[in-house]
Amino acid sequence: MGWNAWIRQSHRWLSIAFTATVSANFLVRAFGEPPAWVTYSPLPPLFLLLFSGLYMFALPYAAGRRSVRRSTGQG
Repeated sequence: MGWNAWIRQSHRWLSIAFTATVSANFLVRAFGEPPAWVTYSPLPPLFLLLFSGLYMFALPYAAGRRSVRRSTGQG
């Protein structure tokens, strides 16, 4: 599995983990004030989603820049 496929697959699994932690957060809040670790549990997957999402967002621009260099003979 290539680098891009690995990032896309981990982004999908991270989104499942993020959704589960947010759902658990709301479920626990229904019974009162949750402990701090429950409140902040969605943050690690969210930060990882941020980085993998930014990487996937930038891929088309980087590929476009590479193809322009190849077609013009630069670089």
